[in-house]
Amino acid sequence: MPLPQSTKKENEPGRQPLVDGVRIKVKLTSTLKDVADLLRTVSFLEVAQDKDAVSALYVESRDINKQPYVFSILKATEDSVEVAYSIPAEIAPKKRKLDMVRYLLNMLTLLDPYYEIDQKIVYQLMESSIKDTSESITLEYSKLYTQYDTLQKDVKDLKARVRRLTDENEGLSNENYELKNKADELLLRLKNLENLPDDVIRSKLQEWIMEHSGEINILEFSKVYNVNEVRVEEMLNLLIREGYIEAIG
Repeated sequence: MPLPQSTKKENEPGRQPLVDGVRIKVKLTSTLKDVADLLRTVSFLEVAQDKDAVSALYVESRDINKQPYVFSILKATEDSVEVAYSIPAEIAPKKRKLDMVRYLLNMLTLLDPYYEIDQKIVYQLMESSIKDTSESITLEYSKLYTQYDTLQKDVKDLKARVRRLTDENEGLSNENYELKNKADELLLRLKNLENLPDDVIRSKLQEWIMEHSGEINILEFSKVYNVNEVRVEEMLNLLIREGYIEAIG
């Protein structure tokens, strides 16, 4: 079972996923046949053996053409165990590598009866993986903190705007209250004018006639005192009948 060819080209839509690998040095203490037989006990592996190596394919997902898309191939020889794996465009390379290191360590645990493994190499592999993870987390934290800082500023600006609008709203409410009071006062005065008693209208008519050289414009008087023209005429006729004024012409 040949390993997929490695490439360093960037992932692009429609392209095959990138391939990378992780290798660790070991020493075989049994036979490759024993290794192959042991790997065949794992249900999700497709195992093949040749003269110098045992390969185990693990397909996690396939593309629309049923070809392996997310996959890994474990290759065990007399002096090494490695995992070659695909890196889909939608998965971060460091995240994919970390998953594959964990997978390799699990396989090494399974193969432990047939291999001698230098623990220093395992520790170095784990240290490298932790470093990559730490750098990724630091980068993500930096991005998140930048976004958080921006959001904090936006929240601060919005709070200031809310306070300003609240103050403006209170000012408008007070102004509206004052205007309403004035409107109520004017409405009351208007109603009072509309309901002038007869004796007041008679008095105003006499004053008007005296101030206008014995003449009166009923329409103008009606507008000034907000009194119906018919009522003004009635009051004028009453004053004439009672002899307070005299009609001329």
